[in-house]
Amino acid sequence: MRSDSGQATAEYALVIIAAAIVALALISWAAGSDALPSFFDAVISRVRGFATSGG
Repeated sequence: MRSDSGQATAEYALVIIAAAIVALALISWAAGSDALPSFFDAVISRVRGFATSGG
């Protein structure tokens, strides 16, 4: 019987590589669009509205 102990390590490495590819795709999309600045502006305006209304 062969040991499959290295197989789990290889599977984890593939999952990490796939997650990195997805993250890079999202970052490049967000950098090319106006999505992030408008998102953060909306969040900040909500927080300010929530803070000034007293909860």
